[in-house]
Amino acid sequence: MGEGDEEASDKELDRLNKSKAKEVPVIKYKFPGIDLLTSPPNEGNEVDLEEIKENKRIILDKLKRHKIEILGINAIVGPTVTLYELEPAPDVKISKIESYANDLKMATAAHGLRIIAPIPGRSAVGIEVPNSSRETVFIKSVINTKKFVETDYELPVAFGKTIENEVFMIDLTRMPHLLIAGATGSGKSVGINTIITCLLYKCHPDDLKFVMIDPKKIELSLYRNIQNHYLAVLPGSDEPIVTDTTRAMETLESVTKEMDERYDLLKMAMVRDIKSYNEKYDTGELDDELGHRHLPYIVVVIDELADLMMTAGKQIEEPIARLAQLARAIGIHLVVATQRPSVNVITGTIKANFPARIAYQVASKVDSRTILDTGGADQLIGRGDMLFSNGGGMTRIQNAYVDTDEVERITSFIGSQKGFKKPFQLPVIEEENEGIPDPLDDIDDYFKEAAKIVVLHQQGSVSLLQRKLKIGYNRAGRIIDQLYNAGVVGPYQGSTARDVKIEDEEDLEEIFEELGV
Repeated sequence: MGEGDEEASDKELDRLNKSKAKEVPVIKYKFPGIDLLTSPPNEGNEVDLEEIKENKRIILDKLKRHKIEILGINAIVGPTVTLYELEPAPDVKISKIESYANDLKMATAAHGLRIIAPIPGRSAVGIEVPNSSRETVFIKSVINTKKFVETDYELPVAFGKTIENEVFMIDLTRMPHLLIAGATGSGKSVGINTIITCLLYKCHPDDLKFVMIDPKKIELSLYRNIQNHYLAVLPGSDEPIVTDTTRAMETLESVTKEMDERYDLLKMAMVRDIKSYNEKYDTGELDDELGHRHLPYIVVVIDELADLMMTAGKQIEEPIARLAQLARAIGIHLVVATQRPSVNVITGTIKANFPARIAYQVASKVDSRTILDTGGADQLIGRGDMLFSNGGGMTRIQNAYVDTDEVERITSFIGSQKGFKKPFQLPVIEEENEGIPDPLDDIDDYFKEAAKIVVLHQQGSVSLLQRKLKIGYNRAGRIIDQLYNAGVVGPYQGSTARDVKIEDEEDLEEIFEELGV
C-alpha cells in the first residue's frame, strides 16, 4: 500500500499564510485556518488482505485458463481501487489480455474493472479492481500535508489521492484550463468546490478573483459571502454569481475585453507574462498614470456548459474559445464543467484548447471518448472516482470530499473580515448600434402599414412582415430596424420575436405625426 504524504503540523499552514498576508498591505486579511475543515475519522481503512489474495488468485486462474502466462503479480491498494500489476511472459500478446476485460469483471464480480495495457513507463499490465469497502478522502487530509502547505505553485489545486495514496496536485497556471465532465451525481460539483477551496487556502484576495457562472443557480451560491474579497463582477450587477444566460454572455465578453486590455499592458511593459508584469509593477517600474495596475489572476468557473450551449448556442462558444486560446499568459484561467459530454457541447474548438481534462463516471464509452479521447471513464465507480488527463497519460484519482458545511464555514470566515469596498469590476462592454438605418432618413413606403400589422399582432418579426406585405427578407428587416428606431418594437432577441412597445393605434398615430408620415 502507498505510504501517503507526510502530514504538516497543525500550525504550519497558518504560519506560512500569515507571512504571505503581511507582504500584501492592500487590505488586512487573515487566511482561513485548517481547523475550519472536518477531521477525518481516526480509524483508517484497513487493507483487506484476504480480498487482495482472493482477487490475485481469480485473475491468475482466469488468465491461465485462456493460456496467458503471468510471471508475477503485485497489488497497490488505493482509497477506492486496487491496482494489480501483472508481468506477462515475453511471448504474450498484450491486446489478448485486454480482450478478457469482461471475463475478469465477471470473475471478480467488480462494479467497474479497467485494464491499462501497458502501464505508462513500466513493462507491466495494470488491472484496476474497486475495493469492496472504499475510503473517503477528506479535504483536510489533502490540504494539511507538507506537499500542499510548502508548494510554490501560483494556483495550486490538490484534487485528492492517487492509487499510491499520494496527494495529486497541479498548478492551474500550467494547465492552463480545465475541462470537467461526468454524469449527474458523479462528483463534478464537489470537484469544483475542491478546486475553489484549495485556491482560497493558498491565494490572497489581492492576487486572485473568481468569475462564477452557474446556470444551475444553487451550486455556487455559497460563495456570495466572499464577493468583496474574491469575486469579479460586471459594473452595476446586483448578483455576484451569474445565473442568467444573457448575463453569462455579457460577463464572458467582458472577461475577453479584460484579456485584451491586459495584453496591451503587457506589451507596454515589455514583459511576456503576468508574473513578470506584477513583479515589475510592485518594484515601481511601471507608471499608474499610463493605466498600469496590479493584475490578479482570474479563474472563470462555469458549472454547467450544456445549459449555456442550449440557450445561447454558438454565441457562448466564441468567447470561451477566445479565452482558452489566448488567456494563459495574462492570468485568466477557465474551469468548465458539463454533465453532457456530447460533441455539440464539447465542440472541437473547445476541446482543442483544453489539454487538461477530468472525467468522472460517464454512461458510455462514446461519452468517455468525447471527453478523454479514449475509453475508461465508463468503468469508474462514481462518487468522486475520476481520471485526469493532461495530454499524456491518465491518472486515476479519488477526489477529496468537501462538505457544504465546510464551504459555509470557510466563506463566512472570509466574509466576516473587512474586504475591499466592492467586488473586482470587470470592464464595461459598449453597445454597438451602428448600421441601423435612421428612421427620419428614407422611411420605407410600407412603414405605416407594417407598424399597424406589428401592433395588431403584438409580434415584431421579420417573417410576419414578409408574409403580410409580400416583400423580401432584406426589405422586411430594414422596416423592422426603422420600427425599432421609432420606438415601436424592442431590441433584437435572437430567435424569438421582438417585443412590441405600442399597444393601440392611437399611440401609433402620435408616432406617425412626430415622424411626419
